[in-house]
Amino acid sequence: MHEILTALYPWIKALHVISVLAWMAGLFYLPRLYVYHVETREKGAEFGALFEVMERRLLKAIMTPAMISAWFFGLLLVATPGVVDWGASWAWAKAICVISMSAFHIWLARERLRLAEGRSRVTSRGWRMANEVPTLLMIVIVFAVFLRF
Repeated sequence: MHEILTALYPWIKALHVISVLAWMAGLFYLPRLYVYHVETREKGAEFGALFEVMERRLLKAIMTPAMISAWFFGLLLVATPGVVDWGASWAWAKAICVISMSAFHIWLARERLRLAEGRSRVTSRGWRMANEVPTLLMIVIVFAVFLRF
């Protein structure tokens, strides 16, 4: 099995990067949709319904499959001999950030339901601030992986 993973390493790594890029695009865009959703609440139900469709499709058709594939290919990379040194702090920093990003994804999914039901208490300013969370996590991950601190 180790030989197969080593031989496929460039392909697995490429698929992991593609998956992460798609996931990150969604993590950047969904909170922005929530900002617009909250700000247009007063304009009528048709706007809310439009945002609900956009949010659901983004989450279900792009973000969640991308997150699952990022995890799948990432775990294959972890299983590839010589790729991850768990004695180094960078690997733990990345792992903590990826788990945090996954938790943020789950929170966004739950908030989508709350928004649809009119129960979300997050303001447009709060969504703008939440929009920075994936950026900060991404910065730590990129520095951890490339600088191996």
